[in-house]
Amino acid sequence: MKPFYQPKVIASGLFGGLLASLSPGAARAGDTIFVANSTNGTIGAYTTSGATVNAALISGLHQPVGIAVSGSDLFVANSVSGTIGEYTTSGATVNAALISGLGFPSGIALSGSDLFVANGVFNGTIGEYTTSGATVNAALISGLTQPFGIAVSGSDLFVTIGALALSGTIGAFTTSGATVNPALISGEILPFGIAVSGSDLFVTNAAPPGTIGEYTTSGATVNAALISGLTETLGVAQSGSDLFVTNFAGDTVGEYTTAGATVNAALISGLDRPAGIAISGSSVPEASTWAMALTGFAALAFAAFRRARARKAVLV
Repeated sequence: MKPFYQPKVIASGLFGGLLASLSPGAARAGDTIFVANSTNGTIGAYTTSGATVNAALISGLHQPVGIAVSGSDLFVANSVSGTIGEYTTSGATVNAALISGLGFPSGIALSGSDLFVANGVFNGTIGEYTTSGATVNAALISGLTQPFGIAVSGSDLFVTIGALALSGTIGAFTTSGATVNPALISGEILPFGIAVSGSDLFVTNAAPPGTIGEYTTSGATVNAALISGLTETLGVAQSGSDLFVTNFAGDTVGEYTTAGATVNAALISGLDRPAGIAISGSSVPEASTWAMALTGFAALAFAAFRRARARKAVLV
């Protein structure tokens, strides 16, 4: 599969999910990193030191993009099938189609028993659901242009808008659906992933050279290029004072400090178009033989999806 954009051309593709872990200090040794491999349809599990726990903890997914974790539960956005699946952090399936009928779901954010889902380029909405799958409001926020990343902090929602645009924004909304500021932060270029920690927002810009920008939740710029030189970066998650970033085209996860220092630019490698990333203190089992078998279904489904509904934006 080609990268989701190439020089001069940007096309609809695979976008990052996100979840910030708010504990202080360096990355917690007991944390587990969960990565959505969008092309081969798997969720892999790794330690924060980069060791592989299970490269195909969950398999057979349909272009997984967004991922969120809460306790022993994992929620995964399958962009092509338009579903949110629920799994345990040990890899067991709870409900592969907990929520269905969505329009290219990408980002997921969790707040207590509520799930907030960004419905990609064609739907333009943020939907609210319960973690048991009930619909609270399928169009809690509507009229957005290419919303993908979403993060929640208290009663505030932060959304990356214009994921395929050269003039993307970060919008601020309330969890009840009220608009606070649809362009809280502007001037983003292909903004996909977003993580929130206290009063800080970390935002991925995928266009070359890929960057992570740091802002405050009130919209002030701390450092628009806190981390630079990334490769089509989509997802970002935090553990303590460390940021973990998915490099979609580079097939890696990089580790950096929240101050912007590089810890390991290829902490995890050999991935398959990683998009969403989430971090939890859960423990998961080692890989079994059957779980390591890869499937090409997601790639084929996405190819059909692109032929049917491709939309492009030209770099200038």
